Amino acid sequence: MSQTSREIVRRCLTFDHPERVPIDLWVLPWAQLHHPEETAQLLADYPSDIAGAPAIFQSPRIRGDMYAAGTYIDEWGCEFLNVQPGVIGEVKNPPVADLAEWEEIRPPEELVPTGAARQAAIDTINSFCRTTDKFVLAGACPRPWERYQFLRGTENAMVDVMLREPGVDELLARVNDFFTRQMEFWAETEVDALSFMDDWGSQQALLIPPTVWREIFKPVYRRFCEIARDAGKFIFMHSDGFIEEIYPDLIEIGVSAINSQLFCMNLDHIAEMARGKITFWGEIDRQHILVDPDPAAGRRAVRLLREKLQLADGGIFCQMEVGAGACLQTVRAACEEWMK
Repeated sequence: MSQTSREIVRRCLTFDHPERVPIDLWVLPWAQLHHPEETAQLLADYPSDIAGAPAIFQSPRIRGDMYAAGTYIDEWGCEFLNVQPGVIGEVKNPPVADLAEWEEIRPPEELVPTGAARQAAIDTINSFCRTTDKFVLAGACPRPWERYQFLRGTENAMVDVMLREPGVDELLARVNDFFTRQMEFWAETEVDALSFMDDWGSQQALLIPPTVWREIFKPVYRRFCEIARDAGKFIFMHSDGFIEEIYPDLIEIGVSAINSQLFCMNLDHIAEMARGKITFWGEIDRQHILVDPDPAAGRRAVRLLREKLQLADGGIFCQMEVGAGACLQTVRAACEEWMK
């Protein structure tokens, strides 16, 4: 009997011989705007084995469309300016310009229901999980470092975590407390995995010293992993950039699958540290390979990842982001190579 999507993903994560690599294509609205027919056919031919839980929570703070040109206000009240339709903009006016104002920040508590509303939400999510054969990810993806950047601005955030002046630890604690409670809520549901994210790397190094990362953020992520593990769930993480230095830490705290820009790093070193210890949830390089008009570039990239990182019994996904500038023929060629 053919394995379901849920079984394929679970077997991949546990190194238990999935019948093929799991598929998880991330398609940004940019692709649907510029290549609607090709994108639709790609998704029809290579449907994802992962499904997101239903979006059952709404925040009254949200204004606008995050992928449209113009201004978008998110659930924390952060204002994003977007100049290119189909991608996400940047925060230009962070709400906490002065750390003395940190107490004015109010997390979106409506996204962590209580009482009767909590049970009703759990029932809705569980019903979805029971009626799909796909592997279901939680409908929340905490991002403590990025949220702090959105609240303070990137430059201020960098200085804050290095100097630790009054207000820094307090604001971080408010952010982390909210995300921890959000994780605890989703752990009560029947989703297959929890997830979190933070982009930690530049093209060549971590954005902050590894010692500072381990002091401030590793304990937060460890707690996320504990919540997932105690509930019998997998836990996925995404982080862009060069994060080679913290791969061993992510393995240590129990991350099940990591989505990272593998081609920014030394694949031989990554293989030595992590092959067989964590599942590589993508990705194919979207900076140079997926934008190459020659489909052979996609095929070569897949063959390289198979050689360096894949085990015969699992441990890697067919995962890539179809975003700005992507060549759909090259994306398709990469998918075809994964399915061989």
